[in-house]
Amino acid sequence: MNLATRKITKATPAKMHTLRVCGLVQGVGFRPTVWRLAKQFELGGNVRNDGKGVLIKLFADDETLNDFINALRKNQPPLAQIDSIEIMPGETSGGENIKHEPFRIINSTHSEISTGISADAATCPDCLRELNDFSDRHYRYPFINCTHCGPRFSIVRSLPYDRKNTSMSGFSLCPHCKREYQDPANRRFHAQPTACPYCGPRLRLCDHKGATIICDDSIRHVAERIKQGAIVAIKGIGGFHLACNAADGEAVARLRQRKHRPHKPLALMAKNLDQIAHYASISHIEKNALNSAAAPIVLLDSLATGLLPENIAAGQKQLGFMLPYSPLHHLLMAELDQPLVLTSGNRSDEPQCIDNAEALMRLGDIADCFLLHNRHIENRIDDSVVRQMHDQIQILRRARGYAPGHIKLPAGFEKHPPLLAFGAELKSTFCLLKDGYAILSQHMGDLEEARSFDDYQKNLALYLQLYAHQPALLAADQHPEYLSSKLADDWCNRKNLPLTQVQHHHAHIAACMADNHIALDHDAVIGVAFDGLGLGDDGTLWGGEFLLADYQNYKRLAYLKPVVLPGAGQAMREPWRNTWAQLEANLGWQSFTQKYAGLALCQTLNKKPVKTLQQMTRKNINSPLSSSAGRLFDAVAAATGLAPPQCSYEGQAAMALEARITQQNLQEVSPYPFTLHKQDKTYQLDPTPMWQKLLSNLQAKTDAGIIAARFHRGLAQSIIDTASLLADENGINHVALSGGVFQNRTLFELVVTGLQQKNIRVLTHQQVPANDGGIAFGQAIIAAARALRNNQKEEPLCA
Repeated sequence: MNLATRKITKATPAKMHTLRVCGLVQGVGFRPTVWRLAKQFELGGNVRNDGKGVLIKLFADDETLNDFINALRKNQPPLAQIDSIEIMPGETSGGENIKHEPFRIINSTHSEISTGISADAATCPDCLRELNDFSDRHYRYPFINCTHCGPRFSIVRSLPYDRKNTSMSGFSLCPHCKREYQDPANRRFHAQPTACPYCGPRLRLCDHKGATIICDDSIRHVAERIKQGAIVAIKGIGGFHLACNAADGEAVARLRQRKHRPHKPLALMAKNLDQIAHYASISHIEKNALNSAAAPIVLLDSLATGLLPENIAAGQKQLGFMLPYSPLHHLLMAELDQPLVLTSGNRSDEPQCIDNAEALMRLGDIADCFLLHNRHIENRIDDSVVRQMHDQIQILRRARGYAPGHIKLPAGFEKHPPLLAFGAELKSTFCLLKDGYAILSQHMGDLEEARSFDDYQKNLALYLQLYAHQPALLAADQHPEYLSSKLADDWCNRKNLPLTQVQHHHAHIAACMADNHIALDHDAVIGVAFDGLGLGDDGTLWGGEFLLADYQNYKRLAYLKPVVLPGAGQAMREPWRNTWAQLEANLGWQSFTQKYAGLALCQTLNKKPVKTLQQMTRKNINSPLSSSAGRLFDAVAAATGLAPPQCSYEGQAAMALEARITQQNLQEVSPYPFTLHKQDKTYQLDPTPMWQKLLSNLQAKTDAGIIAARFHRGLAQSIIDTASLLADENGINHVALSGGVFQNRTLFELVVTGLQQKNIRVLTHQQVPANDGGIAFGQAIIAAARALRNNQKEEPLCA
């Protein structure tokens, strides 16, 4: 019963009430808020944390109780998220004992854990003011925090979220901090990381060999070293960063060379919005994201002023900026007049370092000096990345500030079994389903890298322990060679648990549906899943799919014309292979070489081992068929000369293609044509006419930016036409867009606008990424829906 909406018709006698508050309500200053409101309403009782959230006992009449609940919802702390407030049935005894006693905050109780853990939060205005107040004892203390900000998930070892269960357990509170910690009227009441210069963590500055550097102020010393061109490793909230002066092209080049990161764009930190405005344009929506408690990296349109070196984000029109989100960052940025490069403290493709000794060992030949501290990072968590697309923020990498924040499941999923989904191979995450919520892990990178896979397994064990989660059902991708799928299969056999195998693109669409709170019993939608690739039901690799899908089942209605991936995984790293495959499939290689012999593209491809590729494809050696939209982007980028011979990071070719588009070109050019063929009961989207037009443009020496614009408009229009046709044929008015290709803002906004103009409701991602970072969420949703459909009938165990 929710009394927040209950109408009080007449006065009722005061009595004992027990309220259960669920959501993100621990470690965010929730109990002091309850205490202050209880004092305001002059109510007796108490409040405490337990494994399920917050438990409130108070003595009140029904009308006062109703007002109290409304006030609690209205005045909840900034980092809190109330999902429900319920009266516990039968919990009305003992009221006379507390009727006349002052309202108290009492110790936590241990019970079954179902409450959430709040994400790490950026420094709040109150702490920032104290940080810069010479008269405050926290002046220039780089670990200042309160219940409204600071580390949370990164320092927790177990629940309930009490100091003894965090990496602050080894720091005894001084009398001043203890007084604040125990005072319900103070904003540091039970702020578990609370500390000051007298009792808390401390900085240590050392050289690349670990020898301590003695100086008066380590932060100012680091700032001076950065101004002189040094690369500094800085221990932050969820891991180490590597920092250098963003305006120093030589320092940036050294960082790239030492880290073995030749091309991938580097993240930047600026001291404030005014500084960012010198380098990039910022919308109101983007300002809100930058200033939010999550404080993510926000991709912003570059002003191309030449104030930053090209090697920050070569060939790109966007810069990834974030604002200081820890006191240490604020203090450091205050000493600098230019932005910092602040990239993950790791070697390329490895997980971020979190331990001091590990960082010195692995980053010692990258960084010139190290700014360390002695607060242990319990849980590695990288910076989140977001991008404004079609007037809303889309999460590209869900990590610090967002994870492990829980996601409430749509209506109809209330009785789902406890579940664990293992996710995909790239951009790996896993997902727990428990008590009507999804707990989606932070981004952990690509499992093909051994250290990332180790990190994945460590985090999986951590989440299961933190949430006391015992899954009754497992879910995984149906691709048998994914390491996540192999791990799920191992769990299935060792623990004798049922395993649901989920098709990759169905998971994408289910994740998008649940992200939009589509109810379990809702009609099917048209799902458009465009990505790199995932194993299809026919044994080929899918990646350009139009599905009729609900949470339980799907049907493939249309798809991009499949072509081979010559060299399989090698084709994902060398875009020219996809160009050759597209030309061979759509025009015929011999026909192409005869008609376009004078093209630079033809001459370039003729220098490649084409005969070997032809033999491989004819004999079906390491050349699987794929309908991948991602590989089509690679092929077009390579054909226009915008892709490198070999990519150094995922999406490099497609990003280069999008970056060449200007808004003027996009508005003025005509789209390249695609054709839609009916084959049996499905449609095939054929790019052959697109290639014919594109090659003609290359012969005419058309600018690559115009070719890129025509391709994006043409593909977008073909998606709009195909999706609307399928919606009409199936009597459906919902189209869900998912998959990594829809993180291309140009394509995404063209498709959304076009479908909306046809009065189609478009479902897009909000809380989880459209890329493979959202796959685990989709797998969990599908497995839960199928279990609920079976009405808890026993699933067959895997062999």
